This record gives sequence, structure tokens and C-alpha cells, in this order.
Amino acid sequence: MTLMFARVSRTSPTWVFVAGYLAAWTAYGLLAYGVFRLVIALGSDWLAWDRNGPYVAGGAILAAGLYQLSPLKEACLRHCRGPFHFVVHGWREGRRGALHMGVEHGLYCIGCCWGLMVALFALGVMSLFWTAVLTAVIFAEKLSFPSASSLSRGVALTLVALGIWVAAAPGSVPGLTDPGGSARRRCRWVPE
Repeated sequence: MTLMFARVSRTSPTWVFVAGYLAAWTAYGLLAYGVFRLVIALGSDWLAWDRNGPYVAGGAILAAGLYQLSPLKEACLRHCRGPFHFVVHGWREGRRGALHMGVEHGLYCIGCCWGLMVALFALGVMSLFWTAVLTAVIFAEKLSFPSASSLSRGVALTLVALGIWVAAAPGSVPGLTDPGGSARRRCRWVPE
């Protein structure tokens, strides 16, 4: 999308579009961090791994899998796969228009990826294995090839199964980590 914007735009520098895109992702990150801090402020004992941690993590991953099947995910993914339609029908002139377009495109991308980001958080943001797997999934989903929709459904089923696996037997899930501990068993979701 950035390359397409750069080719088409004659009045606005590309960095303005990119700034809007990054502003959308920054707002999403701040919102996610705010929710995290709220959970910490309310008390995180219920998230202790030996209590409800595996169920909360498994539920988050399962929810991400179900979101993969939603019409909203499909609409956002369709936008990200084919930005030409957005450029033709959503073009706005000037710097303000470029900023608005960047924010709007960023929101579509967030709509595509937020569920996978939640799954990454539940699997462990410091896990290189799961980061690589989910990066590959996001990349493959955004490619515009005929079997991309079936890929999204396959990812959904995989995430649902993975969510159940994490809830039922977290110690056997490869690379499962959490922000406050090391890999696998007896770890906590939230730092003490």
C-alpha cells in the first residue's frame, strides 16, 4: 500500500501516509497496554499460571481463532489484499487526506491482525518460535492468491485447537512463554 501511495500521490509526501498508519498502530498498542495495566491494577492473582493462566491463555487463543472466521476479519483482509480499490475509491488529496488515508489503512490492518496479536500475547511475546509462526501467517494471509480464504479458515481451526491444547496441557505446547517468566511450566502471565 505504501508503494502504491508513493506512485499515485502527486501532492502529499509518502511519509505523511506512513505517519497516519503508524499512528493507528501506536493507538492500538497504547490501548492494549492500557488494558494490560488495568488488569494488573485490578489484581493479577487470578492470572497466576497455577490458577487460571492456562484457561485465560487458551481462551484468548480460541477467541482469536473464532475471530478469523468473522465477516469483519474477512472485510479487513480483503482490503489489505487489494489496496488498489482503496486508492481508487478512498483517495483524499493533500497532507490531511494522506494522513487520514494512512490512519484508515492502519485500522484495516489492525482489523486483520488484532486477533493474531492477542494469540501472540497469550503464547508469549518473547517466544521467537511463535513470533515467527504468526508473522508467516500474517504474511501468507495478506497475499492475494486463490486459496487465501481457505488459509484463513485453516488458521482459525488451528488456533481453536491450539487454544484448547494450551488450556488442557500447557506444559506440552512448544515454545509457550509468558511476559513474566521463562518457557513452559509453572510460569505466570503477569509479573509479580
